[in-house]
Amino acid sequence: MTQLPPRARPQSLGVLLRLAHQHFASAVDEALGQAGFGDIRPHHANVFSFVPPEGIPVSELTLKAGVRKQTMAQAVEELERLGYVERRAHPNDKRSRLVFLTERGTKIRPLAMATGEGVERSWAQRLGEGELEALRAGLQALLGKVHGGEGAC
Repeated sequence: MTQLPPRARPQSLGVLLRLAHQHFASAVDEALGQAGFGDIRPHHANVFSFVPPEGIPVSELTLKAGVRKQTMAQAVEELERLGYVERRAHPNDKRSRLVFLTERGTKIRPLAMATGEGVERSWAQRLGEGELEALRAGLQALLGKVHGGEGAC
């Protein structure tokens, strides 16, 4: 079997996905910092991305984000200290608490989404709209299959 020289070997898909995510996340981090939200860290996206207006238990956030319960609990605690989320008693289960975005917290998602859309437009200009949509479709199909037929995010 012939080995390709180091430069000719295709990069690992994991590395490529991580680098693309870093580019995307850096743009969002920069926009958040410029808007006065410099205390938000990338792992906080696991919270902001999945909290609905009616609130959500940490256990459900954990499942939606695909992270460990300890990781999610830590992110929620950090965001609560920073004033982005609050926990309130569950109306149907007094033993449980729901996570809600505060007024400050509700400002994050629209800014992050607008910035993300800008990154995607930039990528579409560089790569081509069709190529970017093919990438999106392929990733959605892969994630759907990996997650047992569930729809991807």
